[in-house]
Amino acid sequence: MPELIEVELYRQTAESALGRKIVAIDASDGWYLKQTDSALLNEALLNEALVGRRFESTHRIGKLLLLGLSNSDDVLGLRFGMTGRLVVDGSAAIDELLYSAHRDEPAYVRFSLTFDDGGSLHMSDPRRLGGVQLNPDVTSLGPDAASISREDLAVALTGSGALKAALLNQARIAGVGNLIADEVLWQANLSPQRTASSLKAADLDGLHRALLQGIAELTRRGGSHLGDLMPARVRGGTCPRCGTVLLRETVGGRTSYWCPKEQL
Repeated sequence: MPELIEVELYRQTAESALGRKIVAIDASDGWYLKQTDSALLNEALLNEALVGRRFESTHRIGKLLLLGLSNSDDVLGLRFGMTGRLVVDGSAAIDELLYSAHRDEPAYVRFSLTFDDGGSLHMSDPRRLGGVQLNPDVTSLGPDAASISREDLAVALTGSGALKAALLNQARIAGVGNLIADEVLWQANLSPQRTASSLKAADLDGLHRALLQGIAELTRRGGSHLGDLMPARVRGGTCPRCGTVLLRETVGGRTSYWCPKEQL
C-alpha cells in the first residue's frame, strides 16, 4: 500500500542514514534487484557501488525513494510495491501497512546494509513486490502528484480512458495509489469511470484542488489510509456525505468505491 505519502515518510526516515559510511550489504535476494539500463543488477555490482560510500541526499519522486551516494554519480532507488517498509536502526516511520502482514519477520527483509557505527537500513517486504535499483530512470515518471500544476494535470489527463486509470498511471502522474485516487475523486465529486478527456475546466479545477489539498491533509494525518472515505470502503459502505450505498467495481485494474449519486 505505500503510496506517495508513505514513501515521503520513508524519505524522512532515511535522513537519519545520511553521512554514515556503508561497510556491508546483503542483497542476496537476486529477484529483488531490478535491471538498471542494459545491465542486470546483482549483489556484486551493488557492493561495488555502495560499500565504502555514504548517502549524501534523499529525494522522492512519486513512490520512488532516491538516495544519492558520496563521491559518485550513482543513486540508489528503492521501490516498495504494496507491502514494503523502510527500517533504519530498527525504527520504521510506519509500524504497520494496510493489506500487509501484521508482523515483522526476518524472512521479509529483502535488502539490507550496515553502517560503520553498527546501525543498519533495510527493506522489509512480505509480498516481495518492491525492488532495488541503481540509477533508476526517473524520466519514465510523470510530475509528482503532491506538487503537480494544473497545466501538467490537464496534460496528464489528455486522451481517452477512465479518469481513475489516468490518475494511477505513474507515467502520467507519479505517486497516486488506489486509496488516494478514491479519496480525491470522492472529494472532487467525480466518477472514477468518467472518461478523463471529458473533464470541463471547472472539473479540472476541482480535481487539481482536491488532489493537492487531499494529499496535504492525508500527509498531515499520517497516511493514505486515513481519508474521510476510507471507513466506508467496505462492501455495503455508504457515502459519508449523503448516505447512498457506494458502488464497488474494478476501475483501472483496482477495486474502487464511489458514490453514484454525487460522483458524476
